[in-house]
Amino acid sequence: MNKDNQKSNWQKKLHEIIYEADTPTGKLFDVVLLILILASIILVMLESIDSFSEEYASFLNISEWIITILFSLEYVARIATVNKPTKYIFSFYGIIDLLSTIPKYISFFILGSSSLLAIRALRLLRVFRILKLARYIGESTNFVRALKASRAKIVVFLFFVVILCIILGTVMYLVEGNKNSGFTSIPRSVYWAIVTLTTVGYGDIAPVTALGQFIASLIMIMGYGIIAIPTGIVSSEMTKVNKRNVQMNTQSCPNCLAENHRDKATFCHNCGTILNE
Repeated sequence: MNKDNQKSNWQKKLHEIIYEADTPTGKLFDVVLLILILASIILVMLESIDSFSEEYASFLNISEWIITILFSLEYVARIATVNKPTKYIFSFYGIIDLLSTIPKYISFFILGSSSLLAIRALRLLRVFRILKLARYIGESTNFVRALKASRAKIVVFLFFVVILCIILGTVMYLVEGNKNSGFTSIPRSVYWAIVTLTTVGYGDIAPVTALGQFIASLIMIMGYGIIAIPTGIVSSEMTKVNKRNVQMNTQSCPNCLAENHRDKATFCHNCGTILNE
């Protein structure tokens, strides 16, 4: 009985460190994790440079093994501290954690670095975990809520932009189609309209007639206004979210891994399990 209690206390403490960020140890764990993720990504990038990879092969190999082992321990710890391990194993981040760790172990069985190049690239998926950790930083949680709340308006806006690009592309095809200026078809003209409206301007297609250049100028000016609209939509929703915002913490349910609990919450809002104190 005592052993069960000790194990339970040990699991709760480790769960609090790994899955939450409201305590000093939890914050420290997240910072260290973030540093390891960035280091792993940098190593993958450096390894893709042939000259660097040849000169520092031993350093890269040792560093990759150290990071791989640390992430393996973290993966096992995450499984050991939840009541339903499959909940984490088959979650999005659980799958990403596994896929980003196994390539180095596979190198034991598959010889030749060239054949492992595509598999090693999976380690870059660790960058998604940075996005997960970002929810602990300031207003990022409110920003996500604002994006969700404004998604319908943004979808309607993007649909309008697509229709506008089709119309403008068709007009430019009628104006420039026979002038050897690159507007050889309506799809290609629509591509030009998208590039111009977003103010990217590759320059691979350009109008040559006075009317075409006039229309292009209007599209460029229109592009500046269109780019600002999504920002205004999200900003408006963020204002609403801040007004009705309820203080949340980073507690994660040890049973179902549900998050976004209110401060001083005792039970999980999803399954009713008692949360860590």
